[in-house]
Amino acid sequence: GVLRYFMSNSVKIINDWKKGVFSPVYWFEGDESYFIDQLLDYAEHKILSETEASFNLTIHYGKDSTWQEVVNSCMKYPMFAERQLVILKEAQQLKELDMLENYISKPLSSTIFIVAHKHKKIDGRTKLSKVLKKYTVHLNFEKVKEHRLFEVVHDQILSKGLTVTDKALLMLIENIGSDLSRINNELEKIIINLGGKKEITEGLVEEFIGISKDYNVFELKASLAAKNIPKSLKIIQYFIANPKSGSIHSVIPVLYSFFSGTLLVTQLKGMSPKEMEAETGLNYYGVKDALQAIRHYNVEQLEKIIILLHHFNLRSLGVGDTGSSDPALLKE
Repeated sequence: GVLRYFMSNSVKIINDWKKGVFSPVYWFEGDESYFIDQLLDYAEHKILSETEASFNLTIHYGKDSTWQEVVNSCMKYPMFAERQLVILKEAQQLKELDMLENYISKPLSSTIFIVAHKHKKIDGRTKLSKVLKKYTVHLNFEKVKEHRLFEVVHDQILSKGLTVTDKALLMLIENIGSDLSRINNELEKIIINLGGKKEITEGLVEEFIGISKDYNVFELKASLAAKNIPKSLKIIQYFIANPKSGSIHSVIPVLYSFFSGTLLVTQLKGMSPKEMEAETGLNYYGVKDALQAIRHYNVEQLEKIIILLHHFNLRSLGVGDTGSSDPALLKE
């Protein structure tokens, strides 16, 4: 898939850098800033040794720099080293960005120039875009689709030389959402405490992230899919007693995307689960739960659930409801 391709590309670039293989210009852009940050962090701290970096590392920020300053930095020759490194962060804020075209098409071989252009990509019809495609290592990191998160985070964990149980991974994703940087920060908390263990388990997620392995959004979704009302209420009670573990604002989006996906599944009969994932945006386990849910809820009920979730979302924001507390709304 597209993401696995981009991920392996970011890993491939870091592997090239580790071997001392460099291109003169790298241009990283797109909505998924996590991978861009990962590449920049490696470049800034690992490409040059500490001694080399003191003379040969220049960092510009788009907002505080001019294109002339950036190009002048790139045109310098390295001091006491084979190459120098110039990093342009937040390039989307640089005025007259297209003025970098000339340098990019004729870069200095002793300079490694890395550009991070976040949150959007360059318009493909412009001259700059054509120059980038021709002369640079040009990667666009798109926002990770929800149904790809499981695979993406799983790959990230494997790249650290660790494994993870499916449930531990789902607990993280369902409770944190699609913010890869936040997921990574939470994973780091566990990794620091692994003490030689090689597998991230639900027990470790519970211990170090504070997500209960029995009472979490993932379990709530699964118990509602099975129409297990006693278990669902038990989980809600736990959320009310432990507000950090699940608030109405974290629960509603998860249920909304699940039941919307389930409604779509009712129209996808005959498709394989893999095809359903792409169509609905649900991950493998979401599709599994959706197939369970359609045995318990008909189309009309699913539509009613989606309208109710929307209605309760508004109430939780104070629209048409000024008195109800979040726990009361969650229970209702």
